[in-house]
Parts: sequence; C-alpha cells; structure tokens
Amino acid sequence: MAFPPEGPFLLRPIGVVRSPFAERFGTPQQADATVDERASRVVFDPALVPKEALTDLVGMERIWLITLLHKVDGWRPTVRPPRGPMVRRAVFATRSPHRPNPIGLSAVLLRAVEGTELLLGPTDLLDGTPVLDVKPYLPYADSFPTARTGWIETIPEGAPQRGRSMGARHVRKAAARDGGGGGGGGGGGGDDEGERAGEGDVPPPRDR
Repeated sequence: MAFPPEGPFLLRPIGVVRSPFAERFGTPQQADATVDERASRVVFDPALVPKEALTDLVGMERIWLITLLHKVDGWRPTVRPPRGPMVRRAVFATRSPHRPNPIGLSAVLLRAVEGTELLLGPTDLLDGTPVLDVKPYLPYADSFPTARTGWIETIPEGAPQRGRSMGARHVRKAAARDGGGGGGGGGGGGDDEGERAGEGDVPPPRDR
C-alpha cells in the first residue's frame, strides 16, 4: 500500500455554523472562552441530514463539531502560541489551525435540538464555517484529566493570552454592522482547532 494512501479524498460539508463572529482576529481561541453569550447554531442541509439523524442528541450536554477551517491559507511547521514565552513550537504540538489539513475540532455546549438545527453555547468558530461531522462528547472516552501535556505544563497558571482582549471589541463591531445578528464573515480564526485569531494555542489553565 502506498504511504500515505493516494488522495485527494472528497469530504462534503453537511451544514454551516452561524455565530456572532465575523472576523478571524478577535475570535475566541477556545469554545467556552468567548466573551459573547449569544447563541450560535449549526444549520444542516436537510437534503443531506434529516432531523432523524439528530434526534438522539437530545439530553447530551456537549458535542464535538468537526469543521473545515476554510479561511486558513497555508501552514508552517512551527507556530508561535499565544500563551507563554514567545517561542515557536512544532505545529502538531499546538492547536493552530494552520495545518496541512485545516480540520477543526471543537467541544461545544449543546443547548437544544430544533429540527435540522443545533442550538449551541459559546463557540470558537466564525460565521459560515462548514461543518463536516458531529459526534457526541463522551466523558468516559474523551476526558483524560491526568494526561501529560509536555511543553504546555511549563506555562504558569493564569498566564495571559495575547490578543484575547480584542474579542469583545470585534463582537460589538460585528453586531453593529449586522443589526445585532450573527457575524457575516466566514471561517478562520487562528490559534486553536477552531477558526481563531493567532498562530498557535494551548488549552486554558483548567484543561491542563
């Protein structure tokens, strides 16, 4: 077998994120780190995803969103994370969206299932981000609180995150431009696996 397997492989978006974030700069770098409490949604194409495919998500508190970070342009083998020393790190040891395949992975709060739409809590994704898949978050399988995190463990507890303070200003600008509704840009942020606003990222202190 050839290595890697010969591609490309076709992935078709099944829905889109509707969020209050219109620009990459200032978009939260973690799903629950946003300063904006307005709800986001995933709107599915009913021709591809009938409501029967979503009904049993009712009662689940969190889900994984697998997305395409379609505003990301290119990648580099090292990036500079927004917390800790200004040191470049190997891209695969960070949450940077600038990767060979810009796939986003966000654990988000699920507030409601409404037909072929999912009402979410805070997200770290730009308005217009294509959704590739949804999976349930399972604490017994997805949570490893004692796992070692390598270089991330060297960052002091509560270390400031560069660029975080810009988020509220950009949310207000998007709301004013769009009459208080969701943002009008589409997909790409920066530091994390969602579409955010920097070059790399590390989990917030509670996740270490």
